[in-house]
Amino acid sequence: MPAMRRRIYQLTKGARLYSGLAIINRTSLATVTDSIRARPISGQGKISLSLSTVDAPKEEPYRQWLRMNRGPSSSSSAAAAAAMPGLVSVKTPPDAPPPRISLPDAAPRSDPAPAGTPAATPTAPKPASPLPKKPPSPSLPAPSSPRKPPPESPGSAASPAPPDAALDNPDLGPFLLKLARNTIASGDGPAKALDYAIRASKSFERCAADGEPSLDLAMSLHVLAAIYCSLGRFEEAVPALERAIQVPVPGRGADHALASFSGYMQLGDTFSMLGLVDRSIGCYEEGLKIQIEALGETDPRVGETCRYLAEAHVQAMQFDKAEELSKKTLEIHRAHSEPASLEEAADRRLMALICEAKGDYESALEHLVLASMAMIANGQDNEVAAIDVSIGNIYLSLCRFDEAVFSYQKALTVFKSSKGDNHPSVASVYVRLADLYHRTGKLRESKSYCENALRIYSKPVPGTTAEEIACGLTEISAIYESVDEPEEALKLLQKAMKLLEDKPGQQSTIAGIEARMGVMFYMIGRYEEARNSFENAVTKLRASGERKSAFFGVVLNQMGLACVQLFKIDEAAELFEEARSILEQECGPCHQDTLGLYSNLAATYDAMGRVEDAIEILEYVLKLREEKLGIANPDFEDEKGRLAELLKEAGRSRNRKAKSLENLIDPNSKRTKKDGMKRWPGLGFRI
Repeated sequence: MPAMRRRIYQLTKGARLYSGLAIINRTSLATVTDSIRARPISGQGKISLSLSTVDAPKEEPYRQWLRMNRGPSSSSSAAAAAAMPGLVSVKTPPDAPPPRISLPDAAPRSDPAPAGTPAATPTAPKPASPLPKKPPSPSLPAPSSPRKPPPESPGSAASPAPPDAALDNPDLGPFLLKLARNTIASGDGPAKALDYAIRASKSFERCAADGEPSLDLAMSLHVLAAIYCSLGRFEEAVPALERAIQVPVPGRGADHALASFSGYMQLGDTFSMLGLVDRSIGCYEEGLKIQIEALGETDPRVGETCRYLAEAHVQAMQFDKAEELSKKTLEIHRAHSEPASLEEAADRRLMALICEAKGDYESALEHLVLASMAMIANGQDNEVAAIDVSIGNIYLSLCRFDEAVFSYQKALTVFKSSKGDNHPSVASVYVRLADLYHRTGKLRESKSYCENALRIYSKPVPGTTAEEIACGLTEISAIYESVDEPEEALKLLQKAMKLLEDKPGQQSTIAGIEARMGVMFYMIGRYEEARNSFENAVTKLRASGERKSAFFGVVLNQMGLACVQLFKIDEAAELFEEARSILEQECGPCHQDTLGLYSNLAATYDAMGRVEDAIEILEYVLKLREEKLGIANPDFEDEKGRLAELLKEAGRSRNRKAKSLENLIDPNSKRTKKDGMKRWPGLGFRI
């Protein structure tokens, strides 16, 4: 993916900047903008299970809970908008019918009502409360005395938690849960809502029948986790959600399936905000399995979840799995939607993103053109402009510069007229134009566009997110790096990292920026700072579950190079060995990154006096080049000379094998003679 090495993925919350020292240097993939910025589960029913055999009184409590847990769906809940973190998906059209969602009502926990009282169920428009306006069940005391203490006790901030005996009241849990929801909606503060939710969960746990799953308990735990997330306490939300997904039994009906599905998706979102990408994807996959069992594989809501999961795989740079899911999503939406629908347009934009990441630019261009036509048919001018930027990126990758300029200028005109001259969307187009003019050698124009973008980012308009600014700064830093201004690039990277330091879910992004900073420090000879930056990046990547990615292997390689400059040879050898196992698995032994690592490891062994190990590696590399890659690459002669010196030193000779004529030319070689000489002559390290 040579063109992708200068691009970085920005799909949800800022850029994931992957860079390496003369091996990887990516900046940005195309931005998939507002059309894929709605949550897949909300009160408007983006991916939720649909239950059609429920009574109206049972529907409202669960829908209110779902609104608070899975993203904002009403203007009255600002706190709920921040309650659930995670990835984003495509907006459901405004005219989409809301799903019917239900959960068994919390009130009938007491003894069953007599035969003469069932009429109360269809007329009750709201969830049950310990202060009912209708006659209570005969098994409960009169409403005058026992039902007034609960609202007074939780309503007082200074009052202690109710005694254990009070938690046995089956009406206390629903009442406290309602108080928690109302507290968030009124903006009184999540701390008070957290207290209510904790006590509600304890009450539901105590009142649950032995051996019987309590969906009320699952609901309260979801609310509790959402409040923890709104407070930024994601680690504390995880145990609550792990307990919540153990409560429902999906095989016992649609209510249980919905509760289990929502729990897994919410837990995946929380892991995503903690930077635990692998665990996040695992939760999404479990949720998708439950939804498919409940709705079937061709339901439109299953398509939405597939796209949600595909976006997670894209964030994890797992493009093959993302492509498989995106194709399935596109097939489902084409079967259930009108031609040129917004859903199909969003699916094609995601497919274009994946194809571009895999280097299939022609397919990416085809998907983007079809998506643009759909957006034009639906009157989405800003979305058409955003797609024009993506089309310009494809043309740039194909070196069709005039067409790229036309696409960028077309998008720039729309953004300026609809959003203003100082909007970050305008700045992002300036950055793309700066990159284009830099590639075509027009450095004055490139610098001018960089300065215009920096002017906008320095005085952002209201509503601009820190992630947008950080993404733009990292892309501009890549341009400054390319024109040999590492100090200026380093300043921009430091500003970008400072913007993201306190943002949840940005661990991988910050790790990428720190890796780029390590590259900059290395280029200007500040090797100790370079090593520290690489070490910080490696620590974050290990914690986020990316220890098996190719990027992680590259960062280990770069950290090893910094250690060599500091004469920490043993530490460098350990880093190179770990990177070797990763790159062999992810890229294969014939990949240029892996071959460069082999050379570095052989040079390290040579410096440590492990001559036999160095000879073994160099013989393996030469064998690969002679039998599979060809010998026309300038690295071949260098490696051959180094091996000859080592063999002479060890008193050995190399057993040569005949080479076929078809292997005399290396078609995969992209290194020039000048690049091939870019190594330390003493040890033969490659950067």
